[in-house]
Amino acid sequence: MEKQFIFLDVDGTLCTSDGTVSTRTKEAIQKAHVNGHRFFICTGRSKAELTDEVLSLPIDGIIGAGGGYCEVDGKVVFHKVLEKDGLLDLVSYLKEHKVEYYLESNDGLFASTNLKNLLNEMTLRDNPDKGPEALKAITWFTDLLIEDESQIDYDHINKLSFVNQTIPFQKIYDRYSKDFQVIPTTVSAFGKESGEVGVKNIHKQTAIEYVLHYMNEDKAHTMAFGDGHNDVEMFAAVRYGIAMENASEQLLAVADEVTTSNNSDGIAIALERHGLI
Repeated sequence: MEKQFIFLDVDGTLCTSDGTVSTRTKEAIQKAHVNGHRFFICTGRSKAELTDEVLSLPIDGIIGAGGGYCEVDGKVVFHKVLEKDGLLDLVSYLKEHKVEYYLESNDGLFASTNLKNLLNEMTLRDNPDKGPEALKAITWFTDLLIEDESQIDYDHINKLSFVNQTIPFQKIYDRYSKDFQVIPTTVSAFGKESGEVGVKNIHKQTAIEYVLHYMNEDKAHTMAFGDGHNDVEMFAAVRYGIAMENASEQLLAVADEVTTSNNSDGIAIALERHGLI
């Protein structure tokens, strides 16, 4: 097969439910890369939220913050940040309504005062039989959260994610969607009223198109793997979209193919089936 450019979502796709990459998936990506195929992370996470395990894969580029950050061969080729005044207004609004959140930048993830406590409470509530084991499974993320507000540089924030238990998502959407890209959360554990706030009119499709243009390539030899509603745009940017078995209904409706779930080596199985390894 001719060289393929393959875009990989992370949560629910590349990573299993415990946030790790399975051995079979790692080996498949490594073998396909040796065969000349190029891999790009394409995620809602900012770069600071990517684990060492993900970054150690043979990846040729990173699309992060839902499309606001693009890196190719270690070089930053595109980077947009949230407009500061609007962001400060949003942060003030969330604090007023007791909505917890974290700010995503390339320097780190900055958490609101009670976010860690809320995430721990929600994890225990949703996994009553697992207790400490369930809490341990999210420490890879909670350990990344910085709780010192004095360290935040509001001029360089890629994205804001909010974990909302207090007001309807629609209220936040109605107030801020004119200025920002406001979408429902892509992390189901955060709850249906939670969401993500990014740069207006920037998403995975615009980012992939920018990266392909930068490399002087077109979509003729592109593939993508995803599971979430925010991957619908990603599939629109590539020739062939493969949804995980655990994907949202929105993505399954536009997928060219469905592979097994993120917990069942879906990426590896599809790479094998398409003769990339």
